[in-house]
Amino acid sequence: MSAQPDPRYDIDGDVYVSPRYLAGSTGTGDPALAPLLGLGWDLQHDDLGNVYVNAPDRRVRLGYLPEGEDDGLWRINGYLDPFGPPAWGVCFNDSTPTEFVRAFTTALASAYEQGPDVYLARPVSGIDEHDPFLAVVPLLKQGWEFDRPRWGLFAVQSPDGLAAMEFTTGDLDPAAELTTRDARWQLWAGNSVERPAWYATASTDTPVALLTAVTRCVADPAPLPRWRGETFSYIEGMARLTPILPAEPPAPTPLDVQRAVASRRPAALPASSVPRWSTTSRPALPGPRR
Repeated sequence: MSAQPDPRYDIDGDVYVSPRYLAGSTGTGDPALAPLLGLGWDLQHDDLGNVYVNAPDRRVRLGYLPEGEDDGLWRINGYLDPFGPPAWGVCFNDSTPTEFVRAFTTALASAYEQGPDVYLARPVSGIDEHDPFLAVVPLLKQGWEFDRPRWGLFAVQSPDGLAAMEFTTGDLDPAAELTTRDARWQLWAGNSVERPAWYATASTDTPVALLTAVTRCVADPAPLPRWRGETFSYIEGMARLTPILPAEPPAPTPLDVQRAVASRRPAALPASSVPRWSTTSRPALPGPRR
């Protein structure tokens, strides 16, 4: 049986950032693209370095746009009709922790394998698995609290007040939901919603299971590893940075100790190498008298 790799050696960073919603992006899109590419989705790119990923039925499309027109680095849309307008759309800006995007794409890959009834499922209030407010439950379980009520807006806030999730009520412009921050859902972190450290938006008909995958990841109390030189300056005063120490060697077992002692003992000479004149040889018998 082969030995399992120690996960401590796979840590990519020199500090842990806590709470994790203050970690910022890792600066690479590969981890978030992997769940979809693992299903064989088509990948293309343009001359600027933007990446486009399409589902086989062309009903889900992802754009990773480092050279896009705004800070919307990740734009992911689902389509009832491959040639029609998007049925739902999600955007993560360029500072969003990559782990949150990967949580979304992982859930999307799972939903896609189950079929369009899952990855195109519209939220419906009062229906258990499709109730939109289920997406808030993971945050509430980790101590997030309802923010003071505002007209047309429902919100929950992290205990430190540095992150929030907002739900806008009433009618919204479907086109604006897909291209601006005027969407049904908005998740953000930082000092203010006007100038957040990062944000993510989701349109009205985004499947609840996909939203919940993100909020569950955001609510996870485990810190995220980052390279300190690449963290945002504001993190220094808001987040807790804990050095990632090198892994300590495992304590020796009693068998390891016995083997070490045995290796220091001098090796015994083989019987064939003992000379006949040594003290281990029997003395010669006296001959007969003459």
